[in-house]
Amino acid sequence: QVQLVESGGGLVQPGGSLRLSCAASGSIFRINDMGWYRQAPGKQRELVATITSGGRINYADSVKGRFTISRDNAKNTVYLQMDSLKPEDTAVYYCNADINYWDGSYPRRYIAWGQGTQVTVSS
Repeated sequence: QVQLVESGGGLVQPGGSLRLSCAASGSIFRINDMGWYRQAPGKQRELVATITSGGRINYADSVKGRFTISRDNAKNTVYLQMDSLKPEDTAVYYCNADINYWDGSYPRRYIAWGQGTQVTVSS
């Protein structure tokens, strides 16, 4: 009923930048919190940044000052601008959204995840 599609990952040198995008689609009538998480090989998935529908933002300490999360409510899209990338930022990045949608008859709430996009920081 709802889907998150990510784009923007890739290979970048240390100190470089990437911008991730994640668009939600479906019979959506409201998106609450949106966010980005990441999972490095052999590690647990961890929070990177979140943004509420009102624009309140939270970052992991490891990315503060380097990453910027934003959203376009008209496009149901969340972005992650990543600057000054480090090798330790290498991971699969997943977007996440708390979505209210219609299933054809009733309003539903669903916590959606994107398929993941690989970010590799290496020289």
